[in-house]
Amino acid sequence: MKVRRYEDGDHAAVLGLAPRLAEGVAPWRSPEGVLAAVTGWVVEALARSGEPGRIVLVAEENGVIGFVSGELRTHWSGDSELYVGELVVAAQYEGRGVGRALMDAMAEHATQQGLAAITLDTGASNANARAFYSRLGFAEEDVKLTKTLS
Repeated sequence: MKVRRYEDGDHAAVLGLAPRLAEGVAPWRSPEGVLAAVTGWVVEALARSGEPGRIVLVAEENGVIGFVSGELRTHWSGDSELYVGELVVAAQYEGRGVGRALMDAMAEHATQQGLAAITLDTGASNANARAFYSRLGFAEEDVKLTKTLS
């Protein structure tokens, strides 16, 4: 497996992984709305990947098997950090170290940029993602609460 920067020729393969971002979303959310949103996030990340402060990396092994996107952001405290917007690994490659390799590459990129932190968001219902990020050393910092109304 090789991790490298996204290239325009990867567009279709990366976009094909976008629906995996809809997994683990709170069950009261509209599946159609969620799919439209996550696809939009990926389209935007790819379109802006060449801009300063933005990066998209892909993992490949006989084709694209995962990707991660990131951008330089300023936390409300004033600290600069690398925000990871999307991380996706093809289902058949899950558990083989692809996600870890992509996140390690993002950590290396952040370090090279002089940043001291990487942040990201994931759904509270996404137990697999939360456990994965915990194993990588991420700590939960904020909690969003939602009350559904009938």
